[in-house]
Amino acid sequence: MSLATLPQVRGKLTADAPLAPLVWFKAGGAADWLFEPADLADLQAFLGDIPDETPVMALGLGSNLIVRDGGVPGVVVRLGKPFAKVAKVDEVTLSCGGGASGILVSSTARDNGIAGLEFLRSIPGTVGGFARMNGGAYGSEVKDVMVDCDVVLRDGELVTLPVADLNYTYRHSSLPEGAIVVEARFRGRPGEPAAIQAEMDRISAAREASQPLRSKTGGSTFKNPEGAKAWELVDKAGCRGLTLGGAQVSEKHTNFLINTGDATSEDIEALGEEVRRRVHEQSGIDLQWEIQRVGRP
Repeated sequence: MSLATLPQVRGKLTADAPLAPLVWFKAGGAADWLFEPADLADLQAFLGDIPDETPVMALGLGSNLIVRDGGVPGVVVRLGKPFAKVAKVDEVTLSCGGGASGILVSSTARDNGIAGLEFLRSIPGTVGGFARMNGGAYGSEVKDVMVDCDVVLRDGELVTLPVADLNYTYRHSSLPEGAIVVEARFRGRPGEPAAIQAEMDRISAAREASQPLRSKTGGSTFKNPEGAKAWELVDKAGCRGLTLGGAQVSEKHTNFLINTGDATSEDIEALGEEVRRRVHEQSGIDLQWEIQRVGRP
């Protein structure tokens, strides 16, 4: 796609946009095009006007993502401030923009005396990402609290999908390729702000103690297999601290990979594959990636 063939937008459209600064690993190539829509109508018009064969991918906070070194074809859509609002719908329900962070959602819930959304405090992402991945932590998942969500389909059509239509399973939904979640409704239960804050503090402290939050990482690397913990399998396979190029398996939490400084995305992905190989050799279990890997090698 050339600039001449692209529709006019009111938001920001950038060619050959580096994605490494926008993802937690701080590695990887550029997007052919990065689109930051001005509002919902801008996003709908743009998706409706670009060629059907153009790949479209949404990017949130970039926490659960390896962007390969060859970059991402087509258009990467990043929902900014216009999509980051959180508002109270009723006594126990919040309407949350697709670009709103888990911290903003849980804090707004606290301020409004809505309990049950504290776990979102610990997921480093946006509502759009949670909705696609059925984000979860500390015993709760998005499917437990979501009522429905508004989604812009690849052709620009806006639809509202009830939670049942997303067919949620562990870290997975049936959201179509190229569809972008622009808003979601989350329902909690009545609670006391002080008790809600205490639970958020407990979750924060647990994360700080167990996860390498000060490093360039991508969050949980592998899904927990049925009846097992990924980090234990990685540990038993002797991978704690294992390095490849600039990438390392965290010493603090073995289900986290770290960019120690100058890792390429190829280093990070290859290290993950080596961990999978060793775990399979040691336990017979085939670990599945939880982190999304996108783009050209």
